Amino acid sequence: MKIQALLFICCTTILVSAVEVKAQKDKDAPTQVVHIKKLDKRVSELMADRVGIRKNMELKELATFDEKAMEERESLMFPAEELYGSNWENQWVDPFRGTAKVNFPDSFAIDCSSFVYPIAMDSMARITSKYGPRRRRMHRGIDLKVLVGDTIRAAFDGKVRIKNFERRGYGNYVVIRHPNGLETVYGHLSKILVTPNDIVHAGDPIALGGNTGRSTGSHLHFETRFLGQAINPAEIIDFENGVPHQDTYVFHNVKINGRRSNIYTSSSDRLVYHRVKSGDTLGKIARMYGTTVNELCRLNGLKGTTVLRIGQSIRCSAGAATSTKVEKTKPVASANVTKTVKTTVAADAAAVASISQNKNTASRQEGTPHYHRVKSGDTLGAIAAKYGTTVSKLCELNGITKTTVLKLGRSLRCS
Repeated sequence: MKIQALLFICCTTILVSAVEVKAQKDKDAPTQVVHIKKLDKRVSELMADRVGIRKNMELKELATFDEKAMEERESLMFPAEELYGSNWENQWVDPFRGTAKVNFPDSFAIDCSSFVYPIAMDSMARITSKYGPRRRRMHRGIDLKVLVGDTIRAAFDGKVRIKNFERRGYGNYVVIRHPNGLETVYGHLSKILVTPNDIVHAGDPIALGGNTGRSTGSHLHFETRFLGQAINPAEIIDFENGVPHQDTYVFHNVKINGRRSNIYTSSSDRLVYHRVKSGDTLGKIARMYGTTVNELCRLNGLKGTTVLRIGQSIRCSAGAATSTKVEKTKPVASANVTKTVKTTVAADAAAVASISQNKNTASRQEGTPHYHRVKSGDTLGAIAAKYGTTVSKLCELNGITKTTVLKLGRSLRCS
Protein backbone atom coordinates (compact mmCIF):
# COMPACT_ATOMS: atom_id res chain seq x y z
CA MET A 1 0.00 0.00 0.00
CA LYS A 2 2.83 2.35 0.81
CA ILE A 3 4.51 1.52 -2.50
CA GLN A 4 1.35 2.39 -4.43
CA ALA A 5 1.05 5.71 -2.59
CA LEU A 6 4.70 6.50 -3.35
CA LEU A 7 4.27 5.72 -7.06
CA PHE A 8 1.14 7.89 -7.21
CA ILE A 9 3.00 10.84 -5.66
CA CYS A 10 5.92 10.48 -8.12
CA CYS A 11 3.62 10.32 -11.14
CA THR A 12 1.66 13.31 -9.93
CA THR A 13 4.85 15.32 -9.44
CA ILE A 14 6.13 14.46 -12.95
CA LEU A 15 2.78 15.32 -14.49
CA VAL A 16 2.61 18.67 -12.71
CA SER A 17 6.18 19.48 -13.81
CA ALA A 18 5.36 18.65 -17.43
CA VAL A 19 2.25 20.82 -17.32
CA GLU A 20 4.24 23.73 -15.87
CA VAL A 21 6.96 23.38 -18.54
CA LYS A 22 4.34 23.31 -21.30
CA ALA A 23 2.61 26.33 -19.82
CA GLN A 24 5.95 28.20 -19.70
CA LYS A 25 6.64 27.30 -23.36
CA ASP A 26 3.20 28.46 -24.35
CA LYS A 27 3.85 31.70 -22.52
CA ASP A 28 7.30 32.27 -24.20
CA ALA A 29 6.14 31.25 -27.70
CA PRO A 30 4.62 34.64 -28.70
CA THR A 31 7.83 36.42 -27.65
CA GLN A 32 9.98 34.08 -29.78
CA VAL A 33 7.71 34.57 -32.77
CA VAL A 34 8.05 38.33 -32.42
CA HIS A 35 11.85 38.06 -32.27
CA ILE A 36 11.93 35.81 -35.33
CA LYS A 37 9.72 38.22 -37.26
CA LYS A 38 11.94 41.15 -36.26
CA LEU A 39 15.04 39.21 -37.32
CA ASP A 40 13.46 38.30 -40.67
CA LYS A 41 12.49 41.92 -41.21
CA ARG A 42 16.03 43.13 -40.43
CA VAL A 43 17.54 40.56 -42.78
CA SER A 44 15.12 41.66 -45.50
CA GLU A 45 16.07 45.30 -44.93
CA LEU A 46 19.79 44.49 -45.14
CA MET A 47 19.25 42.48 -48.31
CA ALA A 48 17.22 45.32 -49.79
CA ASP A 49 19.95 47.83 -48.91
CA ARG A 50 22.57 45.58 -50.48
CA VAL A 51 20.49 45.16 -53.61
CA GLY A 52 19.89 48.91 -53.68
CA ILE A 53 23.61 49.68 -53.38
CA ARG A 54 24.44 47.19 -56.11
CA LYS A 55 21.69 48.60 -58.27
CA ASN A 56 23.00 52.13 -57.79
CA MET A 57 26.52 51.01 -58.67
CA GLU A 58 25.27 49.27 -61.79
CA LEU A 59 23.24 52.33 -62.74
CA LYS A 60 26.32 54.55 -62.32
CA GLU A 61 28.42 52.19 -64.44
CA LEU A 62 25.66 52.05 -67.03
CA ALA A 63 25.36 55.84 -67.04
CA THR A 64 29.14 56.18 -67.52
CA PHE A 65 29.07 53.62 -70.30
CA ASP A 66 26.10 55.31 -71.96
CA GLU A 67 27.87 58.68 -71.70
CA LYS A 68 31.03 57.32 -73.32
CA ALA A 69 29.02 55.53 -75.99
CA MET A 70 27.10 58.73 -76.68
CA GLU A 71 30.32 60.74 -76.96
CA GLU A 72 31.77 58.19 -79.37
CA ARG A 73 28.56 58.19 -81.38
CA GLU A 74 28.52 61.99 -81.53
CA SER A 75 32.19 62.11 -82.55
CA LEU A 76 31.35 59.81 -85.46
CA MET A 77 28.16 61.65 -86.35
CA PHE A 78 30.00 65.00 -86.39
CA PRO A 79 33.69 64.10 -86.87
CA ALA A 80 36.21 66.83 -85.95
CA GLU A 81 33.42 69.39 -85.68
CA GLU A 82 35.71 71.68 -83.68
CA LEU A 83 37.92 71.98 -86.79
CA TYR A 84 35.54 71.79 -89.73
CA GLY A 85 32.40 73.25 -88.16
CA SER A 86 29.35 72.74 -90.38
CA ASN A 87 31.46 72.31 -93.52
CA TRP A 88 30.29 69.01 -95.02
CA GLU A 89 31.05 69.34 -98.73
CA ASN A 90 30.02 66.26 -100.77
CA GLN A 91 31.59 67.29 -104.09
CA TRP A 92 35.21 68.37 -103.67
CA VAL A 93 38.08 66.52 -101.99
CA ASP A 94 39.15 69.85 -100.49
CA PRO A 95 36.10 70.87 -98.42
CA PHE A 96 37.31 74.49 -98.39
CA ARG A 97 37.71 74.80 -102.15
CA GLY A 98 36.76 78.33 -103.14
CA THR A 99 36.96 79.56 -99.55
CA ALA A 100 38.92 82.79 -99.22
CA LYS A 101 40.72 81.78 -96.04
CA VAL A 102 41.02 78.70 -93.87
CA ASN A 103 41.80 79.25 -90.19
CA PHE A 104 44.57 76.79 -89.38
CA PRO A 105 45.45 76.30 -85.69
CA ASP A 106 49.09 76.87 -84.71
CA SER A 107 49.39 73.16 -83.96
CA PHE A 108 47.15 70.13 -83.66
CA ALA A 109 47.65 66.68 -82.11
CA ILE A 110 46.27 63.78 -84.16
CA ASP A 111 45.53 60.44 -82.51
CA CYS A 112 46.88 57.74 -84.84
CA SER A 113 46.78 54.83 -82.40
CA SER A 114 43.72 53.16 -83.98
CA PHE A 115 45.19 53.08 -87.51
CA VAL A 116 44.45 50.02 -89.64
CA TYR A 117 46.40 49.34 -92.83
CA PRO A 118 43.95 49.95 -95.71
CA ILE A 119 45.07 46.90 -97.71
CA ALA A 120 46.14 43.36 -96.87
CA MET A 121 49.67 43.15 -95.47
CA ASP A 122 51.40 40.58 -97.67
CA SER A 123 54.18 40.39 -100.21
CA MET A 124 52.20 42.63 -102.57
CA ALA A 125 51.82 45.46 -100.02
CA ARG A 126 54.41 47.81 -101.45
CA ILE A 127 54.58 51.48 -102.41
CA THR A 128 54.60 51.99 -106.18
CA SER A 129 54.67 55.80 -106.16
CA LYS A 130 55.60 58.23 -103.39
CA TYR A 131 54.24 61.62 -102.36
CA GLY A 132 55.67 64.67 -104.14
CA PRO A 133 56.09 66.31 -107.57
CA ARG A 134 55.60 63.89 -110.44
CA ARG A 135 56.08 64.99 -114.03
CA ARG A 136 53.88 68.06 -114.56
CA ARG A 137 51.74 67.77 -111.47
CA MET A 138 51.84 67.19 -107.73
CA HIS A 139 51.21 63.66 -106.50
CA ARG A 140 49.39 64.30 -103.23
CA GLY A 141 49.28 60.77 -101.92
CA ILE A 142 50.97 57.39 -101.92
CA ASP A 143 50.19 54.55 -104.34
CA LEU A 144 49.95 51.06 -102.83
CA LYS A 145 50.00 47.99 -105.05
CA VAL A 146 46.71 46.06 -105.06
CA LEU A 147 44.94 43.74 -107.49
CA VAL A 148 41.52 44.45 -108.96
CA GLY A 149 38.96 43.23 -106.44
CA ASP A 150 41.22 43.38 -103.36
CA THR A 151 39.43 44.63 -100.24
CA ILE A 152 40.12 48.24 -99.27
CA ARG A 153 39.51 49.10 -95.60
CA ALA A 154 38.95 52.31 -93.62
CA ALA A 155 42.16 53.51 -91.98
CA PHE A 156 40.37 55.04 -88.94
CA ASP A 157 36.86 55.33 -87.52
CA GLY A 158 34.93 58.00 -89.35
CA LYS A 159 32.07 59.14 -91.57
CA VAL A 160 31.96 58.89 -95.36
CA ARG A 161 31.91 62.38 -96.88
CA ILE A 162 32.26 61.66 -100.59
CA LYS A 163 31.56 58.76 -102.94
CA ASN A 164 32.29 59.95 -106.46
CA PHE A 165 33.85 59.28 -109.86
CA GLU A 166 36.48 61.43 -111.59
CA ARG A 167 37.37 60.26 -115.09
CA ARG A 168 40.69 62.11 -115.42
CA GLY A 169 41.80 61.80 -111.84
CA TYR A 170 40.82 59.61 -108.92
CA GLY A 171 38.42 57.38 -110.87
CA ASN A 172 36.03 55.89 -108.32
CA TYR A 173 37.03 57.37 -104.99
CA VAL A 174 35.92 57.72 -101.37
CA VAL A 175 36.69 60.45 -98.83
CA ILE A 176 36.26 59.73 -95.10
CA ARG A 177 36.44 62.34 -92.34
CA HIS A 178 37.77 61.10 -89.00
CA PRO A 179 37.26 62.36 -85.42
CA ASN A 180 41.05 62.77 -85.08
CA GLY A 181 40.96 65.66 -87.59
CA LEU A 182 42.29 63.83 -90.64
CA GLU A 183 40.49 63.03 -93.86
CA THR A 184 41.61 60.02 -95.90
CA VAL A 185 41.12 59.60 -99.65
CA TYR A 186 40.96 56.24 -101.45
CA GLY A 187 41.23 56.40 -105.26
CA HIS A 188 41.12 54.25 -108.45
CA LEU A 189 38.58 51.85 -106.93
CA SER A 190 36.71 49.25 -109.00
CA LYS A 191 33.69 49.18 -106.69
CA ILE A 192 32.58 51.30 -103.73
CA LEU A 193 30.81 49.55 -100.84
CA VAL A 194 29.73 52.62 -98.82
CA THR A 195 27.58 55.70 -99.38
CA PRO A 196 27.89 59.30 -98.12
CA ASN A 197 27.10 59.77 -94.40
CA ASP A 198 27.78 56.09 -93.61
CA ILE A 199 29.54 55.52 -90.27
CA VAL A 200 32.56 53.24 -90.62
CA HIS A 201 35.06 51.84 -88.16
CA ALA A 202 38.77 51.22 -88.61
CA GLY A 203 39.22 48.07 -90.67
CA ASP A 204 35.71 48.04 -92.16
CA PRO A 205 35.60 47.15 -95.90
CA ILE A 206 34.74 50.29 -97.88
CA ALA A 207 35.67 49.40 -101.47
CA LEU A 208 37.46 47.05 -103.86
CA GLY A 209 40.80 47.85 -105.47
CA GLY A 210 40.83 48.80 -109.13
CA ASN A 211 42.33 50.71 -112.04
CA THR A 212 39.78 53.47 -112.74
CA GLY A 213 40.48 57.11 -113.61
CA ARG A 214 44.00 58.28 -114.47
CA SER A 215 45.79 55.06 -113.66
CA THR A 216 48.30 52.88 -115.49
CA GLY A 217 47.85 49.78 -113.36
CA SER A 218 45.74 48.49 -110.49
CA HIS A 219 46.68 50.26 -107.26
CA LEU A 220 45.23 52.21 -104.34
CA HIS A 221 45.88 55.94 -104.28
CA PHE A 222 45.88 56.83 -100.56
CA GLU A 223 45.89 60.40 -99.23
CA THR A 224 45.88 61.98 -95.78
CA ARG A 225 44.55 65.54 -95.54
CA PHE A 226 44.11 68.06 -92.75
CA LEU A 227 41.62 70.89 -93.29
CA GLY A 228 41.93 70.24 -97.02
CA GLN A 229 45.74 70.43 -96.97
CA ALA A 230 47.44 67.30 -98.33
CA ILE A 231 50.05 65.79 -96.01
CA ASN A 232 52.60 63.15 -96.90
CA PRO A 233 51.09 59.91 -95.51
CA ALA A 234 54.60 58.54 -94.96
CA GLU A 235 55.14 61.19 -92.27
CA ILE A 236 52.31 59.61 -90.29
CA ILE A 237 52.45 55.93 -91.24
CA ASP A 238 55.33 53.48 -91.38
CA PHE A 239 54.18 51.75 -94.58
CA GLU A 240 56.89 49.11 -94.40
CA ASN A 241 55.41 47.70 -91.19
CA GLY A 242 51.86 49.01 -91.58
CA VAL A 243 51.76 50.93 -88.28
CA PRO A 244 51.84 54.62 -87.28
CA HIS A 245 55.22 56.13 -86.44
CA GLN A 246 53.72 57.46 -83.18
CA ASP A 247 50.45 57.07 -81.26
CA THR A 248 49.97 60.85 -81.38
CA TYR A 249 51.31 62.98 -84.18
CA VAL A 250 51.56 66.76 -83.89
CA PHE A 251 51.48 68.99 -86.94
CA HIS A 252 52.69 72.57 -86.77
CA ASN A 253 51.68 75.55 -88.88
CA VAL A 254 54.94 76.45 -90.61
CA LYS A 255 55.98 80.09 -90.40
CA ILE A 256 57.96 81.45 -93.33
CA ASN A 257 59.72 84.80 -92.87
CA GLY A 258 57.75 85.29 -89.66
CA ARG A 259 54.38 84.83 -91.35
CA ARG A 260 52.01 81.88 -91.17
CA SER A 261 52.01 79.97 -94.41
CA ASN A 262 49.01 77.73 -93.67
CA ILE A 263 51.18 74.83 -94.78
CA TYR A 264 51.43 71.97 -92.34
CA THR A 265 54.47 69.81 -91.94
CA SER A 266 56.05 67.60 -89.31
CA SER A 267 59.43 67.43 -91.02
CA SER A 268 62.39 69.05 -89.33
CA ASP A 269 63.71 70.33 -92.68
CA ARG A 270 60.43 72.14 -93.36
CA LEU A 271 60.36 71.41 -97.08
CA VAL A 272 57.08 72.66 -98.50
CA TYR A 273 55.47 73.08 -101.89
CA HIS A 274 54.11 76.15 -103.68
CA ARG A 275 51.43 76.01 -106.37
CA VAL A 276 52.20 78.53 -109.10
CA LYS A 277 49.63 81.30 -109.56
CA SER A 278 49.24 84.03 -112.16
CA GLY A 279 52.11 86.54 -111.88
CA ASP A 280 54.45 84.20 -109.98
CA THR A 281 58.14 84.14 -110.90
CA LEU A 282 61.05 82.18 -109.48
CA GLY A 283 62.36 85.35 -107.87
CA LYS A 284 59.01 86.16 -106.27
CA ILE A 285 58.60 82.61 -104.96
CA ALA A 286 62.17 82.61 -103.63
CA ARG A 287 61.54 85.85 -101.70
CA MET A 288 58.22 84.52 -100.39
CA TYR A 289 59.85 81.42 -98.92
CA GLY A 290 63.13 83.01 -97.86
CA THR A 291 65.24 81.02 -100.31
CA THR A 292 67.14 81.64 -103.58
CA VAL A 293 66.37 81.11 -107.24
CA ASN A 294 69.35 78.76 -107.51
CA GLU A 295 68.00 76.64 -104.65
CA LEU A 296 64.56 76.46 -106.25
CA CYS A 297 66.14 75.40 -109.54
CA ARG A 298 68.22 72.74 -107.77
CA LEU A 299 65.23 71.32 -105.88
CA ASN A 300 62.99 71.21 -108.94
CA GLY A 301 65.42 70.54 -111.79
CA LEU A 302 64.69 73.92 -113.40
CA LYS A 303 66.71 76.65 -115.07
CA GLY A 304 66.63 80.34 -114.27
CA THR A 305 64.90 80.95 -117.61
CA THR A 306 62.23 78.25 -117.18
CA VAL A 307 58.69 79.52 -117.82
CA LEU A 308 56.42 78.53 -114.93
CA ARG A 309 53.00 77.07 -115.65
CA ILE A 310 49.96 78.08 -113.62
CA GLY A 311 49.14 75.22 -111.26
CA GLN A 312 52.67 73.81 -111.31
CA SER A 313 53.99 72.60 -107.93
CA ILE A 314 57.35 74.04 -106.90
CA ARG A 315 59.28 72.49 -104.03
CA CYS A 316 60.57 75.19 -101.65
CA SER A 317 63.02 74.96 -98.74
CA ALA A 318 62.17 77.39 -95.94
CA GLY A 319 65.24 79.38 -94.90
CA ALA A 320 67.54 77.74 -97.43
CA ALA A 321 69.31 81.05 -98.11
CA THR A 322 70.58 81.20 -94.54
CA SER A 323 73.65 79.38 -93.37
CA THR A 324 74.66 78.03 -90.04
CA LYS A 325 78.25 78.12 -88.87
CA VAL A 326 79.58 74.89 -87.48
CA GLU A 327 82.89 75.07 -85.66
CA LYS A 328 85.26 72.15 -85.93
CA THR A 329 88.50 71.76 -84.02
CA LYS A 330 91.42 69.86 -85.41
CA PRO A 331 94.82 69.26 -83.78
CA VAL A 332 97.94 70.41 -85.67
CA ALA A 333 101.18 68.70 -84.64
CA SER A 334 104.40 70.70 -85.09
CA ALA A 335 107.59 69.30 -83.54
CA ASN A 336 106.75 68.77 -79.88
CA VAL A 337 104.02 71.41 -79.77
CA THR A 338 100.40 70.59 -80.42
CA LYS A 339 98.09 73.45 -81.39
CA THR A 340 94.34 73.48 -81.66
CA VAL A 341 93.10 75.37 -84.71
CA LYS A 342 89.44 76.36 -85.06
CA THR A 343 88.08 76.08 -88.57
CA THR A 344 84.74 77.70 -89.40
CA VAL A 345 82.75 75.79 -92.00
CA ALA A 346 79.63 77.25 -93.62
CA ALA A 347 76.93 74.58 -93.80
CA ASP A 348 73.91 75.19 -95.99
CA ALA A 349 70.37 74.72 -94.72
CA ALA A 350 69.97 71.32 -96.35
CA ALA A 351 72.91 69.90 -94.39
CA VAL A 352 71.72 71.47 -91.15
CA ALA A 353 68.24 70.10 -91.78
CA SER A 354 69.72 66.66 -92.34
CA ILE A 355 71.64 66.84 -89.05
CA SER A 356 68.55 68.09 -87.24
CA GLN A 357 66.43 65.37 -88.77
CA ASN A 358 68.90 62.68 -87.66
CA LYS A 359 68.83 64.07 -84.11
CA ASN A 360 65.04 64.16 -84.12
CA THR A 361 64.93 60.60 -85.45
CA ALA A 362 67.25 59.43 -82.67
CA SER A 363 65.19 61.22 -80.02
CA ARG A 364 61.98 59.76 -81.45
CA GLN A 365 63.46 56.28 -81.30
CA GLU A 366 64.21 56.74 -77.62
CA GLY A 367 60.75 57.90 -76.51
CA THR A 368 58.48 56.66 -79.32
CA PRO A 369 56.50 53.42 -79.03
CA HIS A 370 57.57 50.76 -81.53
CA TYR A 371 55.17 48.31 -83.15
CA HIS A 372 55.62 44.91 -84.74
CA ARG A 373 53.22 43.38 -87.25
CA VAL A 374 52.86 39.64 -86.59
CA LYS A 375 54.11 37.41 -89.40
CA SER A 376 54.04 33.67 -89.93
CA GLY A 377 56.21 31.87 -87.38
CA ASP A 378 56.34 34.76 -84.90
CA THR A 379 56.16 34.01 -81.17
CA LEU A 380 56.12 36.31 -78.16
CA GLY A 381 59.59 35.09 -77.24
CA ALA A 382 61.01 35.78 -80.69
CA ILE A 383 59.43 39.23 -80.84
CA ALA A 384 60.67 40.08 -77.33
CA ALA A 385 64.21 39.03 -78.27
CA LYS A 386 64.07 41.06 -81.49
CA TYR A 387 63.11 44.27 -79.67
CA GLY A 388 65.25 43.71 -76.57
CA THR A 389 62.34 43.35 -74.16
CA THR A 390 60.58 40.57 -72.25
CA VAL A 391 57.47 38.50 -72.87
CA SER A 392 55.93 39.87 -69.67
CA LYS A 393 56.49 43.43 -70.89
CA LEU A 394 54.88 42.61 -74.26
CA CYS A 395 51.88 41.13 -72.47
CA GLU A 396 51.58 44.20 -70.24
CA LEU A 397 51.82 46.64 -73.17
CA ASN A 398 49.24 44.80 -75.28
CA GLY A 399 46.83 43.46 -72.64
CA ILE A 400 47.45 39.82 -73.54
CA THR A 401 48.70 36.68 -71.77
CA LYS A 402 51.63 34.39 -72.50
CA THR A 403 49.22 31.81 -73.96
CA THR A 404 47.52 34.25 -76.33
CA VAL A 405 47.46 33.00 -79.93
CA LEU A 406 48.95 35.67 -82.20
CA LYS A 407 46.97 36.46 -85.34
CA LEU A 408 48.79 37.18 -88.58
CA GLY A 409 48.80 40.90 -89.34
CA ARG A 410 48.16 41.96 -85.74
CA SER A 411 50.13 44.97 -84.50
CA LEU A 412 51.94 44.47 -81.20
CA ARG A 413 53.41 47.35 -79.24
CA CYS A 414 56.98 46.47 -78.29
CA SER A 415 58.19 49.56 -76.38
